[in-house]
Amino acid sequence: MMRGRLWKIGDRIFDLSRQGLIMGVLNVTPDSFSEGGKFFAAEKAIEHGLKMAADGADIVDVGGESTRPGAEPIAADEELRRVIPVVEKLRTKIDVPISIDTSKTEVALAAIQAGASIVNDVTGGRGDEGMLPLIAETKSALIIMHMQGTPRTMQKQPRYNEVVSEVADFFRQQYACAIGCNIDPMAIAFDPGIGFGKTLDHNLELLAQLERLRAHDRPLVIGVSRKSFLGKLIESQDMDDRGAPAVALTALLRARGADVFRVHAVKENVSALRVTEAILGRTG
Repeated sequence: MMRGRLWKIGDRIFDLSRQGLIMGVLNVTPDSFSEGGKFFAAEKAIEHGLKMAADGADIVDVGGESTRPGAEPIAADEELRRVIPVVEKLRTKIDVPISIDTSKTEVALAAIQAGASIVNDVTGGRGDEGMLPLIAETKSALIIMHMQGTPRTMQKQPRYNEVVSEVADFFRQQYACAIGCNIDPMAIAFDPGIGFGKTLDHNLELLAQLERLRAHDRPLVIGVSRKSFLGKLIESQDMDDRGAPAVALTALLRARGADVFRVHAVKENVSALRVTEAILGRTG
C-alpha cells in the first residue's frame, strides 16, 4: 500500500496509509440537494448522526448551509441555530471526530467549542479572513476545498485552462497561506471539490489524475456521493441510482490514492473500503 500518510485531528493521529476514512455527511438544512431536508430537525439529525457512527463512519460532517448549485447564502445566526445543538449532542454520544462544514469563522468557532475538531471549508479558507487564524489558534484540523465561484454561481459555465494544474496550484497556494498562519501541516487535508464549479469533463479529469493533486503529501478528501455527474454518466435522474456508482468510486479511488471519502450511505462505503484495502494490503 501507499507509504505512511498521517492526518492529525485534534489529539489523534490517523495513519491513512493503513486505513482510509469514511466521512458521513449530515446536512442539517431544509434544502439539501440529496436529502431534501429530511434531517432538518435537530432530533432527526442527531439520530442520523448516531446511526452513521454505528454504521462505521470515522468522521461525522455536520453542515447547516446548503452548498448545492444555485444555493443562496444564509446568515450566521441561522447556521448556528441549525448546527450547534447537533454538534453538542453528538459529541456526548459518539467518540469519532466531528467536522463542521462551514466557511464562516463565527460558526466554526462555536462548533469547535461544542466539540468539533475539523473544519471543512468549501472556500478553502478564502471566504472569511478569520478562518485560518482560528484553525491555528484552536489547533483544529482543516479541509481545504477548491471551488470556482460560489454555490450560487459555480455551475454557470465553469472554465479552466487545465483543471488539474489549476486545482493543484490552488492547493499549494492555500497550503502556504495556512502554514503562514501557523496551522500545523499535519492537520491539513485537501478536497478537489468535485461538482463545485466543474463540468462533467472537469470532474472526470480530476478523478483520473488524483496523484497530480497531491500537495505536500497531505491527505486527499473526495466527495462524489449523490453528485449530479454520476446521474449524467449513468443517464438517470433518480437520486437512488447514484448510490452504486459512488460505492464503486470509493473502491477505485482508494486504489488510486484517495484517503478520505465523504459519503451519504456510510455502511455500503465502509464495506467497499475495507474489502479494497484487504486486497491492496496484499499487493503493496
